[in-house]
Amino acid sequence: MWTEALVFMHYAAALAVSARVLLRPRLEPTVRLSWILVIELVPLVGILAYVLFGEIRMRGAEVETMANVRSRLSGLWQPSPEELKMLPDFAAPVIKANHATTGFAAVAGNRAALLPEDDSAITALAEAIDGATEHVHMLFYIWLDDASGRAVADAAIRAAGRGVKVRAIIDAFGSRAFGRSEPWARMKAAGVECVEALPLSIPVIGGLFQRMDLRNHRKIVVIDHVLGFTGSRNCSDRAFAIKPRYAPWIDVFLAIEGPVVRQMQAVFLQDWMSYTGEDLGEMLRMTRPVTAPGEVAQVVATGPDERLGSLSDCMATMIHAARERLVITTPYYVPDASLDSAIRTAARRGVDVTVILPQRNDSLVVQATSEGFYYGLVSAGVKLMLFKDGLLHSKIITVDGRMAMLGSANMDRRSFELNYEMNMLFLGGDVTERLDERQQGYIGRARPIHLDEIRGWSVLRRLRNNLLALAAPIL
Repeated sequence: MWTEALVFMHYAAALAVSARVLLRPRLEPTVRLSWILVIELVPLVGILAYVLFGEIRMRGAEVETMANVRSRLSGLWQPSPEELKMLPDFAAPVIKANHATTGFAAVAGNRAALLPEDDSAITALAEAIDGATEHVHMLFYIWLDDASGRAVADAAIRAAGRGVKVRAIIDAFGSRAFGRSEPWARMKAAGVECVEALPLSIPVIGGLFQRMDLRNHRKIVVIDHVLGFTGSRNCSDRAFAIKPRYAPWIDVFLAIEGPVVRQMQAVFLQDWMSYTGEDLGEMLRMTRPVTAPGEVAQVVATGPDERLGSLSDCMATMIHAARERLVITTPYYVPDASLDSAIRTAARRGVDVTVILPQRNDSLVVQATSEGFYYGLVSAGVKLMLFKDGLLHSKIITVDGRMAMLGSANMDRRSFELNYEMNMLFLGGDVTERLDERQQGYIGRARPIHLDEIRGWSVLRRLRNNLLALAAPIL
């Protein structure tokens, strides 16, 4: 009798949760189907998984605070008519898609320098912090207690010691060890204002009110309003001590000057003001412009608290704009259907498409899921290259040598839906050429994978990959 009652209760709960999945607005049909299959086919675990991870739940007051801060800061300034005239026509759809998603306009008059691939990139960051006179704002998903992490921490401590206002944000999960480290404690003791973003809640109980796996994945540094650093690089050595088996980690990191730094500042302040309640809106003033011609740039910042669009929409628009050549570098390839289709369609319409992925990924699940997409990409004519010399962690898209995007976002649903991310679009200019050259360097350290090799995989490997690819909408 009790067994029958429990079975009935389970099926009633599964039916109720499935109905919830069907009634949710703005959910892709593939996502609905995947969740219903999990709920119905995996007793109890499927229901619990959906309750904890199936919806992007955030506390109402937190969402309202973020929306108010974002509206206030992103709407303070718009480009002049003269600057709008400088924007190239070929990129108009991409610029509009980015603006619709994130609220920032493309601005001219910037200068960007691509920093070296090795640890001297972090040395350059520490030296820039040593030159700060007013403030230093830093946000990293992962900050490690290694040589690079300590170098930046020491520079922050020196800056605070000479009266510079230093504010630092780390993600509570990605930097959980650093939040308990000696350098973090020294930073606090020296007067650096330190905040841990999205602190971890009690499992199950906390998950009923807010998803436990939301992350601030951004990498942002702003110094004295005028100098910014961003890209895919965390505050750590290339040796990446927490996952040394996959080292070196290969990243892209830029130093930027000009009006777009103000947009980076706005993104940092949105996070800081939301986490602390401190009103720093007066800091968002115009940066000193770089002399003409400069670079056209646009920040694209997204997060789970805003649902008007995603980086996937922006990337797909950019890919559709390709006419001759498209090169994509990403460590994790678990795209939504529209983005995967955009890449394959570009190859079919004659665009020379190259996708560069790491040969060995630090996540077995992501590796297998990505492999489930290989056949479709290669059969469409995409040149799929597997990087051999470490874990390729850069996130770069270049289109026709005229347009480039880089930043913190991977080509996966976590970046599109769950993480706070910041990417940056560049149009023409030197930085696009340098990013193209950097990707050609990756290709030189990669090997192609062809259909014959994919067809030669074992039945078990193909079964595993394709099953996980079916689950991609909920991963």
